[in-house]
Amino acid sequence: MGDMTNSDFYTKNQRNDSNHEGGFGCSLMELRSLMELRGTEAVVRIQEDYGGTEGLCQRLKTSPTEGLDGVATDLDKRREVFGQNLIPPKKPKTFLQLVWEALQDVTLIILEIAALISLGLSFYQPPGEGSESCGTANAGAEDEGEAEAGWIEGAAILLSVVCVVLVTAFNDWSKEKQFRGLQSRIEQEQKFQVVRGGQVIQLPVADILVGDIAQIKYGDLLPADGILIQGNDLKIDESSLTGESDHVRKAADKDPMLLSGTHVMEGSGRMLVTAVGVNSQTGIIFTLLGAGGEEEEKKEKKVKKQDGAAAMEMQPLKSAEGGETDDKEKKKANVSKKEKSVLQGKLTKLAVQIGKAGLVMSAITVIILVLYFAIDNFVVLKRPWLPECSPIYIQYFVKFFIIGVTVLVVAVPEGLPLAVTISLAYSVKKMMKDNNLVRHLDACETMGNATAICSDKTGTLTTNRMTVVECYVGDVHYKVIPDPSSIPPKTLDILVNAISLNSAYTTKILPPDKEGGLPKQVGNKTECGLLGLVLDLKRDYQTARNQIPEEKLYKVYTFNSVRKSMSTVIKLPDASFRMYSKGASEIVLKKCTRILNETGEERVFRPRDRDEMVKKVIEPMACNGLRTICVAYRDFPADPEPNWDDENNILTELTAICVVGIEDPVRPEVPDAIKKCQRAGITVRMVTGDNINTARAIAIKCGIIHPGEDFLCIDGKEFNRRIRNEKGEVEQERIDKVWPKLRVLARSSPTDKHTLVKGIIDSTMGDQRQVVAVTGDGTNDGPALKKADVGFAMGIAGTDVAKEASDIILTDDNFSSIVKAVMWGRNVYDSISKFLQFQLTVNVVAVIVAFTGACITQDSPLKAVQMLWVNLIMDTFASLALATEPPTESLLMRKPYGRNKPLISSTMTKNILGHGVYQLIIIFTLLFVGEQIFDIDSGRNAPLHSPPSEHYTIIFNTFVMMQLFNEINARKIHGERNVFDGIFRNPIFCSIVLGTFAIQIVIVQFGGKPFSCSPLDLDKWMWCVFLGLGELVWGQVISTIPNSKLRFLRGAGQLSKKDEMPEEEMNEDQEEIDHAERELRRGQILWFRGLNRIQTQIEVVNTFKSGTSFQGALRRQSSTTSQNQDVTNVSSPSHVSLCNALSSPTSTVAAPSGQC
Repeated sequence: MGDMTNSDFYTKNQRNDSNHEGGFGCSLMELRSLMELRGTEAVVRIQEDYGGTEGLCQRLKTSPTEGLDGVATDLDKRREVFGQNLIPPKKPKTFLQLVWEALQDVTLIILEIAALISLGLSFYQPPGEGSESCGTANAGAEDEGEAEAGWIEGAAILLSVVCVVLVTAFNDWSKEKQFRGLQSRIEQEQKFQVVRGGQVIQLPVADILVGDIAQIKYGDLLPADGILIQGNDLKIDESSLTGESDHVRKAADKDPMLLSGTHVMEGSGRMLVTAVGVNSQTGIIFTLLGAGGEEEEKKEKKVKKQDGAAAMEMQPLKSAEGGETDDKEKKKANVSKKEKSVLQGKLTKLAVQIGKAGLVMSAITVIILVLYFAIDNFVVLKRPWLPECSPIYIQYFVKFFIIGVTVLVVAVPEGLPLAVTISLAYSVKKMMKDNNLVRHLDACETMGNATAICSDKTGTLTTNRMTVVECYVGDVHYKVIPDPSSIPPKTLDILVNAISLNSAYTTKILPPDKEGGLPKQVGNKTECGLLGLVLDLKRDYQTARNQIPEEKLYKVYTFNSVRKSMSTVIKLPDASFRMYSKGASEIVLKKCTRILNETGEERVFRPRDRDEMVKKVIEPMACNGLRTICVAYRDFPADPEPNWDDENNILTELTAICVVGIEDPVRPEVPDAIKKCQRAGITVRMVTGDNINTARAIAIKCGIIHPGEDFLCIDGKEFNRRIRNEKGEVEQERIDKVWPKLRVLARSSPTDKHTLVKGIIDSTMGDQRQVVAVTGDGTNDGPALKKADVGFAMGIAGTDVAKEASDIILTDDNFSSIVKAVMWGRNVYDSISKFLQFQLTVNVVAVIVAFTGACITQDSPLKAVQMLWVNLIMDTFASLALATEPPTESLLMRKPYGRNKPLISSTMTKNILGHGVYQLIIIFTLLFVGEQIFDIDSGRNAPLHSPPSEHYTIIFNTFVMMQLFNEINARKIHGERNVFDGIFRNPIFCSIVLGTFAIQIVIVQFGGKPFSCSPLDLDKWMWCVFLGLGELVWGQVISTIPNSKLRFLRGAGQLSKKDEMPEEEMNEDQEEIDHAERELRRGQILWFRGLNRIQTQIEVVNTFKSGTSFQGALRRQSSTTSQNQDVTNVSSPSHVSLCNALSSPTSTVAAPSGQC
């Protein structure tokens, strides 16, 4: 393989060199090979071959400052020569493939076989037809030539199987389509700053071309490969490509190579894009993995594992990697999120239990029918088994078998996964309108169980429009922005320069979009506030920037969470240096030894002056909820030049210029949203980097804390003092003393945030494990977002890294959207419960009716085809109808369910049993005395192939009517009286109920032989509908019975509680899960498809490991239960190297660092 590629490469190279494609000074292959170099080697090559980056820019016909000119023809040519910035997606599964997958369902296969046997036998005319000796077998078979119609039942079963399969396949198909839509939506959201024609513009990632000049800054995920032209203090996390967890320093003269899919952890700069899409380093790996090219299926399977990891990491490059990647995303989400989502765990368990019960019932049914028939014919009537009668007997046995299978089909709730999927997909779609972009489906439902939200302050609770409202300058504390004339001119000049130059040049204030609107703030909002101050002082920041453009900045110390300040060094005309600094006031003031006085001269600033200033200026500002920022400067001599890397000696002895108070007003809708959360039993905690007084003031404004309550507001230092022991290790019991009362954590570092989230999640204090949601926007919030049960990233202010780590992206950065997510999450849970209540009633009744009917009358009152129709109503249609109920405010009036609350509450158990009893009484009454009531022929004990009887048709019809009206009852699960409440807000529900009713009329009146129905007159129809309506009345009766009277129900609830323990405790039950997978194959493609894959992938990894079979087994075990327990750590170093070569940070994090 290697030789081939090399020779390919050379031939291509010669071809390209001869005409340098498209008139550019270097070919695609040259650039590709250039990007494979690193460090000094790369610098040397660029210098020698291209004459430095300037030369390379000329060859690529671009300018390092102006960028591409943006002429359409030039852009198209670049696209043609160097490719587009997308990796071609994998083909989606075709509809036929999905049909094939749906056909794999075990119960369906059994039905198909039974139907085929039945068909075959019906065409077989045995010679002994006329002889009486075969007994009851053929009595009445000759009526009106009905024997010819024997094939109808088999055909009808096959037809209904086809229906079920098509419906399932269609659902999967539309689901996949939705995912692709979602995926492309996520991708369109992703924009990048590029310089074109001297203007900085935001460009969708897919439109970036070779030759573009991209501006990179802290928190970006690089969208293409490139070479750094100019950088300030740039550090990159390259672990997604190299597996090295240390951040790599980049500089134009030392290591200028920037690779796609890596994260900017610090600093800023500009890069020349040299490779995009399939030719970038990420793209090359993708192509090798077969995600780009259409490799054969086998290779693809081997590679899927690593592909998944890479695909997630490099999202901006995936064009529409929809469904497939989403599967992998799911899988990754599940692995990184420790447990299965709560609901999923409970449902798997439940479905397995119901499936087993159904299997037992259907087996017993078949055995009883066969024995009854055999004993009746061969023992009681002492008939000999005649060879010519065999086919007829076999036909009977097949009929019994079909009845058994039908019982099984009705018992197995294959609608469950479907309901979950529909409900989640519907919610996700609707949540888009509520500004929630859901990246992992299960996050939506987990949110409904949330008990704690740890929220950032800036931008989430506040509007993130910073304005300076107070300032302290020249020894005067101004409560409003002062007139420029009242500030000493010297101070004013220094101040304007300090703000204009010591900020990212990408931060700007633009004129408003609409007349009379507020000016638009672009870039870092705190810096925007400071630039706003410059404009308020009637000066222009742009003139200062034009005098000293970004390339001329001598050294930049960018802001990071450790420094909490930013400094910029410039070279003055006299060759001396001046450094401007700005940052959190208490931190910068500690480093100040002088301050500018009222005349603009420096005076000494002693520690006691500082304490006084803190008391008189900073604390009052902070208590008004203002963020305080101190601006300072320091001059250095030209000779000797200071050692700029010795930060501690540089960032001291500063001269303070001024302290400003920046207001970031609370969003008007936040206090209300927080009130809703508290009412819904969710604790809101604020975690912020701001000073404690500011944080407390904002928390009171938001309603997170109310004066006079018993709560904690502490800063990061105090928090660490309380939770760490003498050795400095975090202790869980210490955290448990702090978190229940903690409401505000100020001046917190990203690690504090992560520690807090982890502490709350791991806490075992209450009877429930806490479910924690976290909001974050910065790169450093990644770990906390990943650790949380649900991570919310900010869509506007958030960095790419935060978005990567999150489950839901808030497209409007607003806290009240989180409340909407809670509402939708609870709604999903309730929709599933509604569906369960309905489904289980039908299941219980249908199984008991088929079972007892078969045992007493040797024939199920509900025929196979009828059962399949009922199955279709209650599975597919009901899941659609009940899963799409819109959420109401009342969902926020109750406490969260918690992790170990049983799925079926006592109210639901009461409803299921109550309605079950009503339906059984009606059906058995009709079955045994129906013929007398309606004065018709009895349908019991009818011989084989006899025409359908009115008697059984009435039973079938009444059964369906009762289900229809019970579906309306199922809309309420908390024992509400009014079941029609808000029914018209859900058009899907109304249309499904009416549609089902219409189809039922058609089936009964015209269904004839295939549906075993005989037409009914109006009188009998009215009776059927009347008995159905009885359900609604009976529902009222049931809801009158108080739960407290029904002690045994509570027992039932407890019992299921034991069964429903979360999946963590179920590790030994792999058998169960595998069984579930067989049972639930149909709708659960989304969830369960992953498990098989993981197993094949792990085998592949094992072959790589060669011979570490024991660990392989362990790994398989851990993945089967989709728990990422510590077993995963028993993995050999060779595995790690494999991960490192091909995977993303997440997998390296998962592998314990000791091995790397």
